[in-house]
Amino acid sequence: MRDAGLPIGGRFAAALGVAVAVLCGAPAAKAAEMSSAIAYLYSSVSIYPPSAKSMTVCYGFVCRRREILEFTAADRAAITQVMAAGRASAAAERAAVQKVVVWFDRRMGPILGTNKRVAKADFRYFDARHNYDCWDTTRNTTSLLLVLREWGLLKHHSIGDPRYRGNTLVLQTPHNTAVLVDRATRVEWVVDLWPRGYLQPPDVMTAEKWIKED
Repeated sequence: MRDAGLPIGGRFAAALGVAVAVLCGAPAAKAAEMSSAIAYLYSSVSIYPPSAKSMTVCYGFVCRRREILEFTAADRAAITQVMAAGRASAAAERAAVQKVVVWFDRRMGPILGTNKRVAKADFRYFDARHNYDCWDTTRNTTSLLLVLREWGLLKHHSIGDPRYRGNTLVLQTPHNTAVLVDRATRVEWVVDLWPRGYLQPPDVMTAEKWIKED
């Protein structure tokens, strides 16, 4: 049946869009669910966004080194058990997310060598091979949050765009972090691993407070 509402060029473009979506399959649909700011975390370093089965782990500062984490059945069971303790409330869910990030640190540390990492690492430590910078932790934590969402484990929160701070006038250094948004209150909460050492829980605080931190 002819579509009288579109010119020939428009109908061709629409048909081409459908064809591309069919050829690309689920990844195209998944990308559409991300904000442009989250999608940029991955496109800016030429890696794929996470899926329900795997994620790219960035390290070495600005994702110069990377490793694929393929989630096993045991991984999923462990994470699901941790998140089950957070079903009662938003605060409990944020505490559970903290524990999942620690689980991730323990899971990947011996593989990457980041079990030797230090808090607040950057190029001045001359040890990129064992460390994350804040771009790495922002990508990795956001990826974990996306995986939790794919597994249906986030009840009280959605995933917000990464937050940035940095004011040289007050000697505040540039920094980025992953963000959760409380569904009920719409308050943004950061989940920030970079200021913490190996196996230490990430900072979880309101973005309003985080933006004022050093």
